[in-house]
Amino acid sequence: MCEVWLLLAGKRTWLCRACRAHRGLSKDFWAEAAFHLLLLSKIVSPAIDEYKPQDATTNPSLILAAAQMPAYQELVEEAIAYGRRLGGSQEEQIKNAIDKLFVLFGAEILKKIPGRVSTEVDARLSFDKDAMVARARRLIELYKEAGISKDRILIKLSSTWEGIQAGKELEERHGIHCNMTLLFSFAQAVACAEAGVTLISPFVGRILDWHVANTDKKSYEPLEDPGVKSVTKIYNYYKKFDYKTIVMGASFRNTGEIKALAGCDFLTISPKLLGELLKDHSQLTPVLSAKAGPHVQCRERKIAPWPSGTADLCGIGAARTRLVRILHFLPIGAGMDQILCEILLTD
Repeated sequence: MCEVWLLLAGKRTWLCRACRAHRGLSKDFWAEAAFHLLLLSKIVSPAIDEYKPQDATTNPSLILAAAQMPAYQELVEEAIAYGRRLGGSQEEQIKNAIDKLFVLFGAEILKKIPGRVSTEVDARLSFDKDAMVARARRLIELYKEAGISKDRILIKLSSTWEGIQAGKELEERHGIHCNMTLLFSFAQAVACAEAGVTLISPFVGRILDWHVANTDKKSYEPLEDPGVKSVTKIYNYYKKFDYKTIVMGASFRNTGEIKALAGCDFLTISPKLLGELLKDHSQLTPVLSAKAGPHVQCRERKIAPWPSGTADLCGIGAARTRLVRILHFLPIGAGMDQILCEILLTD
């Protein structure tokens, strides 16, 4: 009932049992990069006890699916009751119930892990900075009411211009840590670093998908993979100019991409690809290294203020196309609204 993801962490020393069993990894590799787990979960499951994950993230599409399952109706009913107690219009009750539901799922997962959980701000707010800030602060307040410190929460925001500015305000003014998603370009990564956000999640596989769909070239060697090259450039740039934002490569299509980014701060690896890696006994050595960052030949870049900065972020093909794909997440939010609305009207 859950998806377990592996994190390849360049600065951690914690190892999970599954990774210790991987005989193909060199001792030198472990000195540079250690494995620990990130859980992408519908809700707490036996997999948490099995893999002992460190950190976790909730996903709107998975929560939407879980909200329709009998096993999680108790959480849905608690969220609905909360929305009703706050009152207001039907729309306001649904919005408050959704926030509560996301926090309930996150709180359940936090009972099982020592690290942090990421909770996403509604993607429908991706182009409204003030609304994202308000929603993020509301989520943190709900966690506080549940006895959970904001230090255990990462707020997930879309890497639009407005989202990045929201992340900057949340980090600087409110001490709220942010995980910037839907990141497809170097310009977005630079803007996130300048904003001082905690973590970015560049989408390796989706960058590859765009190039395959929009160019004549349909296959790439791992080190020439456009997504790999993008994350490598971002990682080296961050280390060169001593940005503290964590780079967490995500959305992989094959193990070649993963191996080509070994040594990155974090990598999230799907169960399928993790299984393939655990069966692969070839030697694996780090490709990326923070020590090499200062020697990379590049110039520091500054993102122009609004509105030119928006053009910087959206002017690259993959980024422009994929940022528009935020609209893909709108039906998820609408679907959640519909489910909770039906319960409100029937009870």
